[in-house]
Amino acid sequence: MKFNVTLDRDEDGVWIVECPSIPGCVSQGQTREEALENIKDAIAACLEVRAELGLSATSDKSANSILELCGKVSTKLG
Repeated sequence: MKFNVTLDRDEDGVWIVECPSIPGCVSQGQTREEALENIKDAIAACLEVRAELGLSATSDKSANSILELCGKVSTKLG
């Protein structure tokens, strides 16, 4: 699956990355690259937990394999 993510820097220079289509799926990193790698792990963990709880993979009911929500950066899981 391909997910769009948002990527911003906080006031301390830490990169914050979020996957808007998966509620609560947020990560960070000291570098942009580290943040993007970390969000891949976070997405995988969030999807695993949502599956265990019997929830849909994303909050978007019409989601298919490509989610185009509000991301500036796209990351492919897998």
